Amino acid sequence: QVQLVESGGGLVQPGGSLRLSCVVSGSIVRFYVMGWYRQAPGKQRELVATCTIHGSPTYADFVKGRFTISRDNDKNAVYLQMHGLTPEDTGVYYCNAGATVGSGYWSQGTQVTVSS
Repeated sequence: QVQLVESGGGLVQPGGSLRLSCVVSGSIVRFYVMGWYRQAPGKQRELVATCTIHGSPTYADFVKGRFTISRDNDKNAVYLQMHGLTPEDTGVYYCNAGATVGSGYWSQGTQVTVSS
Protein backbone atom coordinates (compact mmCIF):
# COMPACT_ATOMS: atom_id res chain seq x y z
CA GLN A 1 0.00 0.00 0.00
CA VAL A 2 1.34 3.38 -0.99
CA GLN A 3 1.41 6.05 1.69
CA LEU A 4 2.16 9.73 1.30
CA VAL A 5 3.11 11.48 4.53
CA GLU A 6 3.24 15.24 4.65
CA SER A 7 4.95 17.62 7.02
CA GLY A 8 5.71 21.31 7.25
CA GLY A 9 2.33 22.97 7.49
CA GLY A 10 1.42 25.46 10.16
CA LEU A 11 0.64 29.06 10.96
CA VAL A 12 2.64 31.81 9.30
CA GLN A 13 2.29 35.56 9.03
CA PRO A 14 1.54 37.23 5.70
CA GLY A 15 4.72 37.55 3.68
CA GLY A 16 6.24 34.56 5.41
CA SER A 17 7.52 31.26 4.08
CA LEU A 18 6.87 27.58 4.60
CA ARG A 19 8.29 24.42 3.12
CA LEU A 20 6.04 21.41 2.73
CA SER A 21 7.47 17.94 2.40
CA CYS A 22 5.80 14.77 1.23
CA VAL A 23 7.55 11.43 1.64
CA VAL A 24 6.24 8.42 -0.23
CA SER A 25 6.54 4.83 0.93
CA GLY A 26 8.56 3.13 -1.76
CA SER A 27 10.15 4.47 -4.89
CA ILE A 28 8.60 7.47 -6.60
CA VAL A 29 10.18 6.79 -9.96
CA ARG A 30 7.06 4.77 -10.79
CA PHE A 31 5.02 7.96 -10.59
CA TYR A 32 5.43 10.07 -13.69
CA VAL A 33 3.98 13.16 -12.08
CA MET A 34 3.77 14.40 -8.53
CA GLY A 35 1.87 17.44 -7.47
CA TRP A 36 0.59 19.70 -4.76
CA TYR A 37 -3.03 20.72 -4.42
CA ARG A 38 -4.90 22.82 -1.92
CA GLN A 39 -8.42 23.26 -0.69
CA ALA A 40 -9.62 26.41 1.00
CA PRO A 41 -12.71 26.39 3.23
CA GLY A 42 -15.84 26.29 1.12
CA LYS A 43 -13.91 25.88 -2.12
CA GLN A 44 -12.97 23.03 -4.40
CA ARG A 45 -9.56 21.45 -4.37
CA GLU A 46 -7.27 23.19 -6.84
CA LEU A 47 -3.96 22.38 -8.44
CA VAL A 48 -0.99 24.33 -7.13
CA ALA A 49 2.02 22.79 -8.86
CA THR A 50 3.20 19.60 -10.54
CA CYS A 51 6.58 18.11 -11.29
CA THR A 52 7.33 15.29 -13.70
CA ILE A 53 9.92 12.59 -13.17
CA HIS A 54 12.17 14.61 -15.46
CA GLY A 55 11.94 17.56 -13.07
CA SER A 56 9.74 19.72 -15.28
CA PRO A 57 7.52 21.93 -13.13
CA THR A 58 4.21 23.59 -13.84
CA TYR A 59 2.49 26.14 -11.63
CA ALA A 60 -0.92 27.64 -11.19
CA ASP A 61 -0.91 31.30 -12.14
CA PHE A 62 -1.66 32.36 -8.60
CA VAL A 63 1.61 30.91 -7.26
CA LYS A 64 4.02 31.66 -10.08
CA GLY A 65 7.12 33.37 -8.79
CA ARG A 66 6.28 32.56 -5.17
CA PHE A 67 6.20 28.77 -4.91
CA THR A 68 8.73 26.19 -6.07
CA ILE A 69 8.06 22.48 -6.45
CA SER A 70 10.85 19.94 -6.47
CA ARG A 71 11.18 16.20 -6.18
CA ASP A 72 14.00 14.02 -4.95
CA ASN A 73 13.74 10.59 -6.48
CA ASP A 74 16.48 9.25 -4.22
CA LYS A 75 14.61 10.32 -1.08
CA ASN A 76 11.17 9.43 -2.47
CA ALA A 77 9.99 12.91 -1.67
CA VAL A 78 8.40 15.98 -3.21
CA TYR A 79 8.63 19.45 -1.75
CA LEU A 80 6.81 22.75 -2.03
CA GLN A 81 8.74 25.84 -1.02
CA MET A 82 6.36 28.73 -0.47
CA HIS A 83 7.36 32.37 -0.19
CA GLY A 84 5.33 35.56 -0.04
CA LEU A 85 2.37 33.84 1.55
CA THR A 86 -0.93 35.68 1.72
CA PRO A 87 -4.16 34.89 3.57
CA GLU A 88 -5.54 33.64 0.23
CA ASP A 89 -3.00 30.79 0.43
CA THR A 90 -4.71 29.42 3.53
CA GLY A 91 -6.05 25.92 3.14
CA VAL A 92 -5.33 22.24 3.41
CA TYR A 93 -2.47 21.21 1.17
CA TYR A 94 -2.29 17.74 -0.33
CA CYS A 95 0.41 15.98 -2.28
CA ASN A 96 -0.37 13.55 -5.05
CA ALA A 97 1.58 10.89 -6.90
CA GLY A 98 0.40 9.20 -10.07
CA ALA A 99 0.83 8.41 -13.71
CA THR A 100 -1.06 11.52 -14.76
CA VAL A 101 -1.97 14.79 -13.09
CA GLY A 102 -4.41 14.21 -10.26
CA SER A 103 -4.44 10.43 -10.52
CA GLY A 104 -3.07 7.84 -8.16
CA TYR A 105 -2.42 8.42 -4.51
CA TRP A 106 -3.08 11.24 -2.08
CA SER A 107 -1.69 12.38 1.23
CA GLN A 108 -3.84 13.07 4.24
CA GLY A 109 -3.39 16.82 3.94
CA THR A 110 -1.67 19.44 6.03
CA GLN A 111 -3.12 22.75 7.17
CA VAL A 112 -1.47 25.98 6.11
CA THR A 113 -2.83 29.12 7.75
CA VAL A 114 -1.61 32.55 6.80
CA SER A 115 -2.72 35.11 9.32
CA SER A 116 -1.41 37.97 11.40
